[in-house]
Amino acid sequence: MTRMTTAELRGYQQICGRDGAMMAIACDQRGGMRTLLASDPEEQARITNDMLGDTKADITRYLASEASCVLLDPLCAVPRVVDEGVLNRDTALLIGLDASGFDVSPDGYRLSRLVPGINARRVRELGGTGGKIMVYLRADKPEANEHNIAILRECIADFGQEDLLLVVEFLTYQLEGESAEDYTAKIPSLIEEGTRISLQCGAKVLKLPYPGTPDACARITRLAGDVPWAVLSAGVNHSTFLGQVEIAMMNGASGVIAGRSLWKDCISLDRDVQREKLKTIAVSRLREIQAVIGNYRRKAA
Repeated sequence: MTRMTTAELRGYQQICGRDGAMMAIACDQRGGMRTLLASDPEEQARITNDMLGDTKADITRYLASEASCVLLDPLCAVPRVVDEGVLNRDTALLIGLDASGFDVSPDGYRLSRLVPGINARRVRELGGTGGKIMVYLRADKPEANEHNIAILRECIADFGQEDLLLVVEFLTYQLEGESAEDYTAKIPSLIEEGTRISLQCGAKVLKLPYPGTPDACARITRLAGDVPWAVLSAGVNHSTFLGQVEIAMMNGASGVIAGRSLWKDCISLDRDVQREKLKTIAVSRLREIQAVIGNYRRKAA
């Protein structure tokens, strides 16, 4: 198991709250955020990176300021939130390395992409506490993962060379021709084996999809050992995610890196509406998640 260096550990401590648990607000999405802001494809196409930056700045100012960390992208949000004084001095900053969307191989497998020019050195230059890399994995299909594992190893090595914290995330996906029932049944094993692959590549902090069951969460914790893992929201509704957080924390998770479940129905092209909903609805949801995390961190202590 790969342990964090002193510098990486310091970065990890900064993305955690006073209770030692991760509570990061994820808003590094681009394409997904456009679809939430407008239902019409033509209107989505008119949403510029600067407009997305406005939304991300509001999420950072009104929601992330109440958490320990925010995860942002280097195209729309950074360095703007730093240069304009939007980011709270006590809120850590993770910067996403992965590009929006994915390519598809001739066999139908998802091929992850990186934002050009964004590496560990650039993350440090942009004021980042650390980086985050997301790749797609289908652990049951080794041939699907060669390209994405190469990206993962490259990023882990780069951040190791720079002695900078890197959070590793992977997502699974349904294959063409695979039934929803078959895919759903495989999710716990896909997440467990994807975790194994990430650890073998040298991951030191993990951001994972909800593994599906309490037993699956416990297996992830045993597999990860000293490597902390946070559960992501994947855009499920708040009440569902709250239950997932409780199960994950009960079975060894080290916190949450959540986005859409908190803010997906709060963002708007009308910034006055957006700000009001973020200050009320989104912050209220955050407080509920923080209460669950705090409860289990107290029990662990």
